[in-house]
Amino acid sequence: MLAGLAGVLSLPLLAACSNGDDPLAAQAGNADGKNYIAGDGSVLEIAPAERGEPVQFRSTLFSGEPISTEDLVGDPAVLNFWYAACAPCRVEAPGLQALHEQFAPEGVRFLGINVRDTVATAEAFERNFGITYPSVEDRGGQVLLAMTDYVPPQAVPTTIVLDRLGRVSARILGIAEPSTLRTLITTVLDERA
Repeated sequence: MLAGLAGVLSLPLLAACSNGDDPLAAQAGNADGKNYIAGDGSVLEIAPAERGEPVQFRSTLFSGEPISTEDLVGDPAVLNFWYAACAPCRVEAPGLQALHEQFAPEGVRFLGINVRDTVATAEAFERNFGITYPSVEDRGGQVLLAMTDYVPPQAVPTTIVLDRLGRVSARILGIAEPSTLRTLITTVLDERA
């Protein structure tokens, strides 16, 4: 509990570095009444020998196309759990897009998992923040349920890094700080499948 409080108290410092034009992003350190639990920014890394079975889920992209974990196997992947009114999600969005652009040429796949929004709301968020990687609609919680070993139900944002075999290699609870996520992605890129 103390670690969680410490993380919540540190989030205003991160929010101070965000775009001052976004009033929701400015609330990143204050989850009171916002229906999310602000993550503490903790990072879990799992050594290759300690990783469990590949994660399994099927869903539909906001574009209407089906997607499953089988589509991601073979390349590292980054899964980001988010929704539009989540203040920390707004803070981390530009960094996630920048990392997507940096690592796309190396085959790293980014996939948003939107846990609350309709298509129109999600697309407005993506336009506002220039997000070009796809997201799935998960208001029913199927993807979240498949990931409960790694993603606490109300800990949004949470970012998961999958290795080439589709196994969880790392998790960030709370805002994905770009340099930390860059290191976690580089780690799985450097691993042999």
